[in-house]
Amino acid sequence: MAEIFQLYIDGAFYAAEGGATFESIDPSTGKIWALMPKASAADTDRAVRAAHAAFTNGTWSALTATARGKLLYKLAELVARDAPIIAELETRDTGKVIRETKAVTGYVAEFYRYFAGLADKIEGATLPIDKPDLEVLTRREPLGVVAAVVPWNSQMFLTSTKLGPALAAGNTVVLKASEDGPAPLLHFAKLIHEAGFPAGVVNVITGLGADCGQVLTSHPLVARVAFTGGPDTARHVVRNTAANFAVTTLELGGKSPVVVFDDANLDSALNGVIAGIWGATGQSCVAGSRLLIHDSIHDAFVAKLARRAGEIKIGAPLDMATEIGPLATLRQLQRVEKLIADSVAAGATLVTGGKARSGKGYYFEPTILLAPSAELPCVREEFFGPVLSVLKFKTEDEAVALANGTNYAFAAGIFTQNLGRAHRLSKKINAGVVWVNTYRAISPIVPLGGNGYTGYGREAGLDSIRDYTRTKSIWINTSDVPMADPFVMR
Repeated sequence: MAEIFQLYIDGAFYAAEGGATFESIDPSTGKIWALMPKASAADTDRAVRAAHAAFTNGTWSALTATARGKLLYKLAELVARDAPIIAELETRDTGKVIRETKAVTGYVAEFYRYFAGLADKIEGATLPIDKPDLEVLTRREPLGVVAAVVPWNSQMFLTSTKLGPALAAGNTVVLKASEDGPAPLLHFAKLIHEAGFPAGVVNVITGLGADCGQVLTSHPLVARVAFTGGPDTARHVVRNTAANFAVTTLELGGKSPVVVFDDANLDSALNGVIAGIWGATGQSCVAGSRLLIHDSIHDAFVAKLARRAGEIKIGAPLDMATEIGPLATLRQLQRVEKLIADSVAAGATLVTGGKARSGKGYYFEPTILLAPSAELPCVREEFFGPVLSVLKFKTEDEAVALANGTNYAFAAGIFTQNLGRAHRLSKKINAGVVWVNTYRAISPIVPLGGNGYTGYGREAGLDSIRDYTRTKSIWINTSDVPMADPFVMR
């Protein structure tokens, strides 16, 4: 029998209006495993109003910043405690391999601890004003209701980079989980409840387009939208926020280059490429899906990479030995198939992989394509799957031009033992994150985000908490002399 999940609104768990649900498919079998609540427009509105009431009625705003931090510390402990449960739910719902969901969920607790520590460190200033007998102070104040919209991939991590700073700064939140894998966040709502956050401070909903996402991001009581997802949906979000003028940050897709020079430690580079494209089955915004490799080592490196691809264990995502699981949805598998077919038709050479595995589930082989041109679909478009496109270069300038030859600008990897080159290229490559001789490293201390079609704004790091506040200026007249009559000219 399919499991049944509920919405979390105003401190209580509810079925969606009218008991509406939608089916969640286990990608490893292609079969229904759970029923998810399908939030209506009324459910979404109720969640926003609950968050607004919690922000304005004093229950939340009356808490000191230190008290907010203690609640986040409690939440961190609960996330760490339930990491195995959350990881299994995420694997069931999205097909991400359990070895990765366990590791990531366990580390997510560190993000909540980090933001818990920042809660009482949001400071204002005293300004050296140019007018006598006046003092001016600034303070940072929360914005209000935050709509946090997260995708199905890395959802616990991507929630922490929004929810952590939003709550630490004193905002309230409506968290919308992706309809393609909401189970982990609907369980996470239980931890919010157990941690003791006041009713309405955090609400967790899931549902489909117009009734849920559109109502949420255009709602007049929403002050900020933090969105992670695809560019097409982001365009709708931006149009929606024209209705409420909500402050908006977008973290979208990527077509990240990994540049390997002939002086690189090739074993390290090989592992970096594998981590970048076949970690998380390639379903990552920072996936290193474009390999740019020096002409002199191209053939040998690709041959070794192809051998490693053939050794990767594809299997059931709940098996700790599995290294690549299924793609999250059937439509994603079909998209990958079409992009590969279009690329081969346009001149790409298939080295290995290139097809779905027969049988149950949405499994796709690790794939390598040689691209004779940077204009091929496999080089231009994001697969969001285990497909690597390989291009050659001869000079640094050519490598930089290829790296920057995309509308996306999220991440980049550089493998070289030349320190000067590493610094030069780190500056020249257009990316929000550059990894040198490593790949896919993250930390709550380090900002994450990109440019161009990757969106705008940064998540994590010290400054991200300020992005959930606004500045208030306070003028104080310290003189005992009455304020001058404004209509008497001197």
